[in-house]
Amino acid sequence: MAYKEIPLSVKQFMAAITEKCETTHEDWAKNFNAAFANTLLTTVNKQSDGTTFVLTGDIPAMWLRDSTAQVRPYLVIAKEDPELAAMIAGLVKRQFFYITIDPYANAFNEGPNGAGHQEDHTDMKDWIWERKYEIDSLCYPIQLAYLLYKNTGCVEQFDEQFVQGVKKILEVFALEQDHQHSTYTFERDIVGGSRPEDTLIRSGRGAEVTPCGMTWSGFRPSDDACIYGYLVPSNMFAVVVLGYLEEIFTQILSDPNIVAAAKKLKEAIQEGIETYGITLNQSGEKVFAYEADGAGRAVVMDDSNVPNLMSAPYLGYISSDDPIYQETRRTILSKENPYYYEGTYAKGIGSSHTPPNYIWPIALSMEGLTSDNKREKERILNLLTATDAGTNLMHESFDVDAPESYTREWFSWANMMFCELLMDYFDIRVEK
Repeated sequence: MAYKEIPLSVKQFMAAITEKCETTHEDWAKNFNAAFANTLLTTVNKQSDGTTFVLTGDIPAMWLRDSTAQVRPYLVIAKEDPELAAMIAGLVKRQFFYITIDPYANAFNEGPNGAGHQEDHTDMKDWIWERKYEIDSLCYPIQLAYLLYKNTGCVEQFDEQFVQGVKKILEVFALEQDHQHSTYTFERDIVGGSRPEDTLIRSGRGAEVTPCGMTWSGFRPSDDACIYGYLVPSNMFAVVVLGYLEEIFTQILSDPNIVAAAKKLKEAIQEGIETYGITLNQSGEKVFAYEADGAGRAVVMDDSNVPNLMSAPYLGYISSDDPIYQETRRTILSKENPYYYEGTYAKGIGSSHTPPNYIWPIALSMEGLTSDNKREKERILNLLTATDAGTNLMHESFDVDAPESYTREWFSWANMMFCELLMDYFDIRVEK
């Protein structure tokens, strides 16, 4: 069952934001209200079993990553609204139900209807829309479960299915530290509208990597294949959520084996990042690599999808004033990043997932969320509202020289990232 109307608590919050925007930023309020309501009214579908299915937007499936980001800003209201907290707890339960079906899948169907990419050469099931293995797809549900607890005190999400899902996550993270022992492969036939980035090389196994402590990922959060298998920002995210698991299974649940496994993985991955996830930019300064192979090769770039290198402080991995992060930030917001574009109307980070010169509102929002400069946040909010092509909503990406040219009419993740940045501007934040 979808929301028929906006809950009172959400209406009151939208009214409070509107009041803050009055006189100087009325356009912000218009976009915020449209986006904040849109997610509840068009993507949230409460199930008869008490779980929650969250549609990504114009694709009829639920991504583990997107669904977390889509509801995250509601956590600040869920503190005072038990029904909203229950909706989010239902989403966590749904996410972990899916993870127990297959921890390698990134997107799922509302029911076992066999929809999606069933022709892919991998171990598909009727519940699965797409089976591109991405580390972040396993990190986001842990993050949401933890943040729900931190912001509301809710613990109902920590049920037996959560425990079983966590065990699967830990098993996969550990196994994929040495990918040669994994049975996971993924190939998509490159015909018609499909792209080379949609499949893995070497008969579906991806580029060769050397074990280094980090855990392997087949695909980026963009759903595009990794060049090298150790995706550094996703490994950063893994370090953070493994710390969450240590806390959850010490303070809320009690399982010393899970605590020990999470701690061991966290320390190994962190050592791998420090040893192989740092490289040099063109100026010879230390920066975080976007991807590495564990044998000395690394990619200097950033993508617009989160987790990316820009998001490291937002994820809770590192302080925004860390020298290596600051140099990384300067590098990825320059032409040294092959996906950084500047044009007549905008500048920012795009993706291999979309055409050249198209930048993403998600990346712009993250640029603002990780800035300590309020004027910079204001600049980005003004830019986002000015480039929405008159829709009052965010899109996947838009042309820096022609913002009326954009991809994806309906993209809930981007909408909610804009909302979170606007909330952040007014010092309203999800507790971490």
